[in-house]
Amino acid sequence: MIALDTNILSRFYVDDPGDPEAAKQRPIAYEIFTRSPSLFVPLTVVLELEWVLRAFYRFDAAQVIQVLTHLLGLPNVNVEEVDRIAAALELLEQGLDFADALHLAGSRHCEALYTFDDRRFARRAQCLGVGTQIVVPGSEPDSSAP
Repeated sequence: MIALDTNILSRFYVDDPGDPEAAKQRPIAYEIFTRSPSLFVPLTVVLELEWVLRAFYRFDAAQVIQVLTHLLGLPNVNVEEVDRIAAALELLEQGLDFADALHLAGSRHCEALYTFDDRRFARRAQCLGVGTQIVVPGSEPDSSAP
């Protein structure tokens, strides 16, 4: 089994003709994907790939979902925590940030997830009605107040 880094995945999925390195590396990445019988992608690489696609290449959520869904479906690719990523993709589709969605999907077994990110994470997650309670410490009414 061969493990892959983010740059191999980004070269495989993104055609960047303006970058001479990308033009050289893309065929190599394609060959790795098509000729290797067993590839491994760590969860951290998936998280970084989403960031590269969104922040560097300006992919929107639908494009990111398309890429990651394709990756998860490749028969010769084993993705770490594939069920967690699939759950995070569903939350991404509903408007949650992918990293936050991964945090939430990885915390499904917990009674609550604490965060100070009220607007971008907690409120959005609560609106989606996810199973895990999202708590913003310090924002709850003081139980000792009269």
